Amino acid sequence: MPQDKIKLKQAVIVEGKYDKIRLESMIDALILPTHGFRIFTDGDMRRFIRGLAASRGIIVLTDSDTAGFKIRSYLGGMIPREQITHVYIPDVSGKERRKKTASAEGKLGVEGMESTALRKAFEAAGVMSETREAAHDPVTKLDLYEDGFVGGPCSRALRQALYKELSLPEHININAALPLVNAMLTKDEYNKMAAALKAGAFQSEK
Repeated sequence: MPQDKIKLKQAVIVEGKYDKIRLESMIDALILPTHGFRIFTDGDMRRFIRGLAASRGIIVLTDSDTAGFKIRSYLGGMIPREQITHVYIPDVSGKERRKKTASAEGKLGVEGMESTALRKAFEAAGVMSETREAAHDPVTKLDLYEDGFVGGPCSRALRQALYKELSLPEHININAALPLVNAMLTKDEYNKMAAALKAGAFQSEK
């Protein structure tokens, strides 16, 4: 039985027309493609997106490769933080059906994502339901530091392991990942996951 479409007030910004087509099957919202890097040179498009952000807010959903993160970062720099929500798809190796070869980084883009993965990505960003109450004891940047995810010799490997467990893209920075960690895990769940990941890292070094 097909699931109901996700109804969103915000406009959804994607990279290309095939991403837009993919989302139209599962999202009831205004979906606007940037046509790749055209956003960098098209002043009319930038003004339109700024207007959308101010009037209804925008959701940014790009591919999880380097190019996608460049577009995401550019949009994040031109839109006030309170007007923008970032949705991240996981890193999944593969090739879209319409393409002859895989992308340079060998990852599926938005158009190649399964509906279940896309829904989970929107859920993780907190845009599919009423705002969840803030946890009384959230995971903090200090927790990440004390658990070795930041500032330590094995931090990068630990972060990548954490991102893999949570289906987050490898290019996401820790500041962007923190609210998603809190959206997906309670403090106790985080502590258990951190302990397991650290134990695995230590065992692999022996």
